[in-house]
Amino acid sequence: MKPIRALIATAIFMVLLLGVYMAHVSLLRVNVVFYAAIGDVLMAAVTATAFLFLMKFFRCLSGFEKVLLVVIWLLGGYTFAISIPTVIDRSLSFYILEKLQQRGGGIRQDSFARVFTDEYLIEHRLVDVRLTEQRESGTIKIENGCVRLTKRGERIASFSRYFRQNWLPKKRLLIESYSEDLTDPFRHSQGDPAYTCR
Repeated sequence: MKPIRALIATAIFMVLLLGVYMAHVSLLRVNVVFYAAIGDVLMAAVTATAFLFLMKFFRCLSGFEKVLLVVIWLLGGYTFAISIPTVIDRSLSFYILEKLQQRGGGIRQDSFARVFTDEYLIEHRLVDVRLTEQRESGTIKIENGCVRLTKRGERIASFSRYFRQNWLPKKRLLIESYSEDLTDPFRHSQGDPAYTCR
């Protein structure tokens, strides 16, 4: 009896999550897809938790079991938020598949750099999207046409650079050979490019 009630409660959460998410993306403004999806998860979880604790139908579940269900819902909701809308919104891999489909199923390999710079950046408003996400997360600020790191951005950039150099694969397959190029992608960057803010 308890497993069936837990599954019913979980189904209620899932229906609420999909309903809240669809209403949000269809009717309301969204600043950042991931943050909006996380908000939807929290709203669905709070509503489903109210059903779980207030409806007589779920009284057979102990308080601990109910708390475990809520934790499972939050983890599942986080997985949904990051794995579906966020990945599809941000993923270059999905873009490549969609672009191949749009172009009849095939694009010459030596044309991909041009596809990315001439089409991807424009079609997905990539610069606007990424700067909006970074500003909303508090990692950058935009002042007088200059994009600058905040203290939080400095900390996150330092962590990601450390992780990239020390914890990403040293022998990663790139097309047909293994390379450590992506552990230090700035290795061959210019020293002081003209676009730097003074």
